[in-house]
Amino acid sequence: MSTEDLEALLRVTAPGYVGESPPEVAFGHVDAPIGRLTLAVTGRGVATCSYDDEHAVFERISRAIGSFIGPDPRRLDPVRRELDAYFAGRLRTFSTPVDLQLVTGFSRTVVRMMLAVPYGQVTTYQEIAQRIGRPQALRAVANALNGNPVCVIVPCHRAVESPSSPGSPGSGYAGGPAAKEHLLRLEGALSSL
Repeated sequence: MSTEDLEALLRVTAPGYVGESPPEVAFGHVDAPIGRLTLAVTGRGVATCSYDDEHAVFERISRAIGSFIGPDPRRLDPVRRELDAYFAGRLRTFSTPVDLQLVTGFSRTVVRMMLAVPYGQVTTYQEIAQRIGRPQALRAVANALNGNPVCVIVPCHRAVESPSSPGSPGSGYAGGPAAKEHLLRLEGALSSL
């Protein structure tokens, strides 16, 4: 990221920033029990709920979605409230729309499948691969889940290596094994493994 880009990011994400019109992409973060999550919300929905560094997410968003990025509480606050309720155990299904324009092809197919896995349940990489008609694509499924830009809301943490194991450090969850375990415990899914 260039110095000019960083200065622009700091300017538009400053608490006192008031633009003439709302940004194309609302950008911010939420502190969660599993770490800081970087959020990006478009007019279509949440494009990013990511463990990645804010600078990396900002660059990805500016390249792929739009260059007018800044704070917009009208779009960020509902997402933050739902995440807070989820982590407090009061929300099982997110109503916030999801914008998957950062995901394409095979990865989009895999990520979309995770939206159908209910709270408190898990599926395996093998089951996902079979459902999409590519039973040998276990590594590709894990990589697609690891690249999910809308973690937690699109529940890629509900995919496990096998019914008896939530996964190992290289198991395809962007937040790492501790975050995945925390989310599965929160949902009561570890008792079913």
